[in-house]
Amino acid sequence: MLKTFFLGVLLGIAAAAGALYALPVVDQQREASIISVAPNGGNFEAFHINVPMDRIMTGASEPGSELPASLEWPTAEPFSGLRAELFKIRNARDSVIGVASRMAAQEDGADVIEWVLHFPARGSLYVNMDPAAQEGGFRSGAIRAGSREFAGLNGSLTERWKTDTSNDIDAPDGRIELQARYVGELESSE
Repeated sequence: MLKTFFLGVLLGIAAAAGALYALPVVDQQREASIISVAPNGGNFEAFHINVPMDRIMTGASEPGSELPASLEWPTAEPFSGLRAELFKIRNARDSVIGVASRMAAQEDGADVIEWVLHFPARGSLYVNMDPAAQEGGFRSGAIRAGSREFAGLNGSLTERWKTDTSNDIDAPDGRIELQARYVGELESSE
């Protein structure tokens, strides 16, 4: 009787493993990365966010700016002047490849902007941005931390708003263009 029970358990495990292999519950397909070599070393990769289509959530202290409308944003003093947004990230082929959060706040009278880009198949990047726009409307920031594929990389991220001028009915208001430049850490010669 005991042998029959163990045989049934083993056959059950084998059947479950075979069913999961044949009919996967989640079919995550990794989109091929579109990475280019930078002229002076390193690599760069471009992403974009179509606004408002790719905006998932917005939380802000200004009344009526919450998305979804049922979102209850805290009204306490530490949250005044804070804006948090969550977006889908697209690659050059216009495929959604991850999510990004953008936080903007005032700290000690100065603006602070931070991005976290998360690519499920690759890892995450954390970037502090310079709040002052540079010539050409760009904001730039340094990659402060990364996980998995991005763990050993240094580099920068630029952000630029590009207004849509196509006048198409289905066109977005514009897009946020992000360009990441990655440089590996220097190896010590010791």
